[in-house]
Amino acid sequence: MNQHLRWQNLFLLLASYYFYACWDARFLGLLILSSLVDYTVGIQLDKHHSISKRKRWLMVSIIVNLGVLSAFKYYNFFIQNFEDFLSFFGKHPNVHAAKIILPVGISFYTFQTMSYSIDVYKKRIKPTDNIVDFFAFVSYFPQLVAGPIERASQLIPQIKNRKTFDYNTSVYGLRQMLWGFFKKLVIADGCAEHVSYIFDNAAHLNSFTLLAGIFLFALQIYGDFSGYSDIAIGTSKLFGIRLNPNFRYPYFSQNLIEFWRRWHISLSSWFRDYVYIPLGGNHVSHVIFIRNIMIVFVLSGLWHGAAWTFVLWGAYHGVLLILTKFSSNINLLKRNYSITNIPKILLTFILVCIGWVFFRAANISDSFIYLARIFTTKFQFQLDFPWFQTYLKVIITIFIVWEWLFRNREHGLYFNGLKMNRVCRWLIYMIFCYMIFRYGVFNSHEFIYFAF
Repeated sequence: MNQHLRWQNLFLLLASYYFYACWDARFLGLLILSSLVDYTVGIQLDKHHSISKRKRWLMVSIIVNLGVLSAFKYYNFFIQNFEDFLSFFGKHPNVHAAKIILPVGISFYTFQTMSYSIDVYKKRIKPTDNIVDFFAFVSYFPQLVAGPIERASQLIPQIKNRKTFDYNTSVYGLRQMLWGFFKKLVIADGCAEHVSYIFDNAAHLNSFTLLAGIFLFALQIYGDFSGYSDIAIGTSKLFGIRLNPNFRYPYFSQNLIEFWRRWHISLSSWFRDYVYIPLGGNHVSHVIFIRNIMIVFVLSGLWHGAAWTFVLWGAYHGVLLILTKFSSNINLLKRNYSITNIPKILLTFILVCIGWVFFRAANISDSFIYLARIFTTKFQFQLDFPWFQTYLKVIITIFIVWEWLFRNREHGLYFNGLKMNRVCRWLIYMIFCYMIFRYGVFNSHEFIYFAF
């Protein structure tokens, strides 16, 4: 049985490397380097008991991982801003930006493998001495390029167990994959062309069209990213491996704190556990609390991209979260979706959508022009692009209503516990399959978060 498990994990590792190499084989070495560094660090942390030596080994992991990430993702950003800073004082350094290609998924697997070393250092977990198991953990292909960002304590034990086929679990996985493909191909990619047109021509469009652009981008990024997470989680169920949920209907949140407990959960929890809590968490003065929140959200913005628009997006959410935290008597644990809470949900959604303008705009200037034109142009219920298809309006409406009805379930096709006969279930599956093949967009729209 152990021999069989070893072959299983070796095959899983090679399949994951092949999957990654299909994107760009040139960067497979970086993935292996990151895995090797943290595997070695884990062994050394377990070997040494001296605090100083353990800290040095932990710093090896942090410096190598963040150094590689910074070199590929932030080099040009830092160079450009350094040049602008010197130019302000009349200096004109002859520094040129490099043509750097960002490796797919580097932000995700860097955080995943680095958290392993931190957990071993904190003695939360024991290091694994099986190099194949650890490399399979870092490169596990369903979540390698766009998450969820998994913890070693959750994923490695599953990799160490023999994987067997389970019919019911596989059926659940296929349902979730179907829901993910619908969100990606029909909702996200269906909105993508309209979003690009509106943001590229914002200076010439009316306010109603600009509002529609924000709404459509909110749907696009949610359908794109949560759709990938559903596909990854569903695929893992086929292997008997359970990944953590990454989205829990975030647009139905009643405040910004709840939103960040439901949106990109794996990244939010990563920053909470490895940045926010070490800085002092909630048990600090108001001033330190504000500092901690702003550090976390500015870093979160930078994690998403090397541009000031992402920094502004992170800072915007940080300020809103601070204001939410200090507002009176917010019951963060209560989930009451009565009609009286609809205004709270709508207000939270509007605030999130304003932030999406900073996230999507090409630069900060464009983002403020976009927002300003909403209030300075004549408002009329007319879209400035007549080719917004009726079918997409209908499908978006169905999607929103469907999400609301299933808001307390794992995903939109999770029928467990519902009194629904097999014919009805299969009819629903067929309808969603039809919508995917009839209205899905298959012209190679990559997942948005592949760029992060």
